[in-house]
Amino acid sequence: MEEELRAELRRRNQRLKVVAVAAGEAHTLALAGDGKVYSWGRGTFGRLGIGSDSDESFPVPVKFDNDDDDDNKAINVVGVAAGAYHSLALVDGQLGFDGENVLVPHQMDKFAELDSPRPLGDDSETKSKTPLKISSVKAGGMMSLAIDNLGALWMWGNCPQPISSSDDIFSISSISTPVPVWDFYGHMVVKVACGNEHVVALVSAGETYKGNDLVCFTWGTNNHGQLGLGDTESRSHPQVVSTFSDWSMWSAYEVACGAFHTVVLTLKKDTSESVCWTFGLGENGQLGHGTTQNALVPGPVEELPKIIFLISVDCGLFHTSVVSSGGEVWSWGMERGLGLCPDASFTGADQGDALSPLLIPCNGPYPYGPKFPGPVQIACGAAHTVLVADDGYKLWSWGRGRSGVLGHGKAEDSYSPTLVLWPPLSEDFKDMHSDPTGNEPKKPESQSSKGEVTEVEKKLSSAMDEMKLLQSKLSTMERYAGILHGAIFGRPLDEQDMPSLLHGPGNFDIAKEWENMLESADRGKLTRLEMFYRNMLAGVKDKLLKRRVQELVQECLQSSSATRHDK
Repeated sequence: MEEELRAELRRRNQRLKVVAVAAGEAHTLALAGDGKVYSWGRGTFGRLGIGSDSDESFPVPVKFDNDDDDDNKAINVVGVAAGAYHSLALVDGQLGFDGENVLVPHQMDKFAELDSPRPLGDDSETKSKTPLKISSVKAGGMMSLAIDNLGALWMWGNCPQPISSSDDIFSISSISTPVPVWDFYGHMVVKVACGNEHVVALVSAGETYKGNDLVCFTWGTNNHGQLGLGDTESRSHPQVVSTFSDWSMWSAYEVACGAFHTVVLTLKKDTSESVCWTFGLGENGQLGHGTTQNALVPGPVEELPKIIFLISVDCGLFHTSVVSSGGEVWSWGMERGLGLCPDASFTGADQGDALSPLLIPCNGPYPYGPKFPGPVQIACGAAHTVLVADDGYKLWSWGRGRSGVLGHGKAEDSYSPTLVLWPPLSEDFKDMHSDPTGNEPKKPESQSSKGEVTEVEKKLSSAMDEMKLLQSKLSTMERYAGILHGAIFGRPLDEQDMPSLLHGPGNFDIAKEWENMLESADRGKLTRLEMFYRNMLAGVKDKLLKRRVQELVQECLQSSSATRHDK
């Protein structure tokens, strides 16, 4: 019995763990440890895969097109990817996808008809072809990419393609059927990323991948230097970026693309020195070089600490984020590295783009902050960022909050990390009588147990309704506090602005906290406080005077009326 309980606990823990996350233009995908996918944010074009195009402000389960079939329990998703307006799910080597405005994922039949290119040297027509099996997927803009089990790269959507096989005249073609990138024949593609119209791939130097011999290739649109080749000429075929060639001192291990910029993470060969390189469009500071200049060749982000190991990187349209193994998160680019675009409401010293990395503190209550515990992966949408941490059991998000893309029930922008509602409510309150060996609930053994389960379900439903009501009240209170804080201090309310005493139990001495705040305030803050309270006091005095005048007039009118009545 004890072993069964332990197995059940392990299964439930795995179910609640996020193993991968992906962010699109305004939607987010999370892959749980049990192979289920959850989505939230903007739902137009069916990108959430939930059976409708409605927005969702909390994580909800993706509905696969055989959810009503007996075979549904066999579905096990092993990878997810998000383009601007579409989503990909890799299901045990096959692809499910949100295609032409379909509202639930379905298998890509075209992939099932294809065969992987034969390994180098296998020219025998009599040898059977290796069945195509996909090992990873990636998406960006209007393009989708997949790597198969032999290391071949496939692409479809709006892709850079030569007009003919004999020339290199550049064009962007709309491809509905996956096509292989033959330029890497005889090598293995290990990592890939794409921007609006350019692609970056890390490819083995030889026939097989040895772990530290990846060469960086780029191709596609290059009007801002996002290919890192030293010019602005677009390429239809992959070209080696010399900074990350097989003879370079740097070994690339991760890549990411913004709309028009590229990021490569490298290790100095024979050392553990992690370096972040960026190139391409820099007008919003997304390169982190301290300027708004474009870069035609890779340059290191100098202001990142030297002795760190970066485990994950991703880009929004115009911002970049990285996370270290120690839990430090840095962002740079549009609107303080949040990617919020020009309509953000930062004011004063806080406004403007971040031209160099800014440390994003956790700022959570104990035991969190300022570093994020157990970091796993960071993902950037067009104007929002999601971090998987606490070894996969918690998600934080920040940036633009429209359509509920931040996953915490509100559609407002967040200027600092806030916890996503994870695990989802529907998952957190699953029937406790489920079978430890699977996801199917056990059948009740008697009418009595059935009645007990029904009663529990009613209580859980009531609890969920109450939690939603509390969440709504909390959202209103946070908004009210934010408005007050912005009016007084001229900047959005940040969790670090809240007194530390509020994070713990016990009484809160507001008079003492007020004195502490005045003591720590600089001259500028004190001046603003004086102006605010002077204006507020003047308004109160003016309102009191008007009320007193109204009362005197009313008293006079009543007195006059009484005098006339006596006569």
